[in-house]
Amino acid sequence: MTGRPMPDAELDEALALVNDHREGPGATSRPAAPSGAPAATPAPSPAPAPAPRSEAPDRHGHTTPWPTARARAARAPRPGSAVTPVALDQALGLTLAAPLGALTDLPSFDTSAMDGWVVAGPGPWDVRAEGILAGHGRPEPLTDGEAVRIATGARIPQDATGVLRSEHGRTDDSGRLHAGHEVVPGQDIRPRGQECRSGDQLLPRGTLVTPAVLGLAAAAGYDTLPTLRRPRAEVLVLGDELLTDGLPRDGLIRDALGPMLPPWLRALGAEVTAVRRLGDDAEALHKAITTSDADLLVTTGGTASGPVDHVHPILTRIGAELLVDGVAVRPGHPMLLARIRPDQHLVGLPGNPLAAVSGLLTLAEPLLRTLSGRGNQAAYTAPVRDDVQGHPHDTRLVPVTLRSEHAVPLHFNGPAMLRGIAAADGLVVVPPGGAHQEQELEILDLPWALMASDGGVCFT
Repeated sequence: MTGRPMPDAELDEALALVNDHREGPGATSRPAAPSGAPAATPAPSPAPAPAPRSEAPDRHGHTTPWPTARARAARAPRPGSAVTPVALDQALGLTLAAPLGALTDLPSFDTSAMDGWVVAGPGPWDVRAEGILAGHGRPEPLTDGEAVRIATGARIPQDATGVLRSEHGRTDDSGRLHAGHEVVPGQDIRPRGQECRSGDQLLPRGTLVTPAVLGLAAAAGYDTLPTLRRPRAEVLVLGDELLTDGLPRDGLIRDALGPMLPPWLRALGAEVTAVRRLGDDAEALHKAITTSDADLLVTTGGTASGPVDHVHPILTRIGAELLVDGVAVRPGHPMLLARIRPDQHLVGLPGNPLAAVSGLLTLAEPLLRTLSGRGNQAAYTAPVRDDVQGHPHDTRLVPVTLRSEHAVPLHFNGPAMLRGIAAADGLVVVPPGGAHQEQELEILDLPWALMASDGGVCFT
């Protein structure tokens, strides 16, 4: 598939703002996920139903458009002390804090690309008794008419013409080497500097350290890498009604966000330093926020205006700056983003599970990408297989699976439901008013759907 412009003009405009922090191009289509992804019951294709009634606006009489909210989250300043040199075996999943430059030519000397004989001049050749192995010092120069056995990776002697592969040569009864065809100059020789010259930039700043990056760094002579440390995150679970074990009972419900958010944040690149269960205790929440040294605090619930919704009053009390206070998105409308200190932010997630997922991907994901130095991913689109109901004014995020180059909307997409997202490959961004079958829409990947392309970021 090839990318097509987003249908919503406001979405295009705000995504252009996000592009200030991207290294890649704008929105493009991407092939569907592998067929081995978890299956789920897809939604049927009914005629568009009437849109749901709009919820009340936020406490300030307006909400932030969804694309603008993501753009603001992506502009968070990175902590100044985040650069850390780390050993190669500790760098996987981190981000390069500086360009990776070649410390030497690669290869640093002419080497054999094959097992065989290295020869000088035209054949046949007299073969020396001792061969050349990898890891040995500079071999003796060859003279025309000479050959010597050589192993892959071994150093090429001076004045050599090329390498004759083992399967292309034969020796006669007198021990002279004959070639099945002419050996051309440079044949099967990796010349010094073929991959890079000393001082060349191998990788730019902001590159995710993958296993391949570790291999390249080692080959280039690095023992440590300058990296940005993972942003530290704390999860503050709010609500007296939450159980940590057993079945729901007596008006109490199981906490779904406490188990879900820490591994999700780790998959987004954070180091989760604590998960605190605070109930509906305003003073405990105030203390947790004001004593934390995390780069990011994530709260669950308490972002509306109910009698035990303490997040707004506490942010006002401590003089925090509200960057986003309510987002025009369903589910997840009462999410918020606040700057507590220049280098510390709080993302307030709604208490309903799917609404919290919406807040996580709307605000925490772009924020963590910036804090970890990776910038925001270039958007991509896919056509929806079915009509998708929209909201008259707000963006809507709907769980989908990616099948046969289509995004297939899933059932169980209510704010309190996780059944749909548990089987999804991502969330489709539905513009106000809904979308029609085959319309191209932006896809928000779930972090585990990115593991292959992002270097296998782990959940633990």
